[in-house]
Amino acid sequence: MSGKPRRRFYKVVATEEEKGGIALLLDGKPVRTPTGRPFRIAGRNLAQAIAAEWEAQAERIRPETMPLTQLAFTAQDRMQGETKAIRDTLIRFAETDLLCYRADAPAELAHRQTAHWQPVLDWAALVLDAPLRVSTGIVPIDQPADSLSALAKRLEALDPNRMAALASVTAASGSLILALALIEGMIEAEAAIAAAQLDETYQREQWGEDDEATTRLVALAEEIRAAARFLALL
Repeated sequence: MSGKPRRRFYKVVATEEEKGGIALLLDGKPVRTPTGRPFRIAGRNLAQAIAAEWEAQAERIRPETMPLTQLAFTAQDRMQGETKAIRDTLIRFAETDLLCYRADAPAELAHRQTAHWQPVLDWAALVLDAPLRVSTGIVPIDQPADSLSALAKRLEALDPNRMAALASVTAASGSLILALALIEGMIEAEAAIAAAQLDETYQREQWGEDDEATTRLVALAEEIRAAARFLALL
């Protein structure tokens, strides 16, 4: 679902129980994923929400207005079978995790970072058995191998739908730890967004709005909200 928006080619959107999940039907024909697999949705609530996305399309189909569909496609096409490469990519976020790189000045920014970020790192150390080191410089720091291994094991335990949501939040926030905190229910979407965009919020307060940066941050925030909604519907 990429490229030039397609004209809406269907009138009736429906769902139907099938082996392996719930199928999405457009004018009675089952939808397939971008790779050609029969599209199967996990659960009635999510299926209804995805059907609503398709029903809401006007003259042209705009994938950017269908985040739940996109996440479900990703879960089915990319998060099943061999996912080691995806897990490895996510672990690399932990190696340079946003929450681990702090400012030592100005004092107000440093205080905000500690207030918003340290509780999440403390949670990761306690619940995920993954303590991470913190630096106040820009020089990369080596994270404990045991902590990275513990995070990798946590990723291995996630089902494809939660992996899809996790990958989306990690990319949008720059933090695997924030994403895991959201997946595990330690924080809610708005808290994750505030933490992920803390530095940008501070800079905006000091220097004013930048339209391009604001547009980008709004889009990233919507990705996090969509992933949280996706999780809630599972």
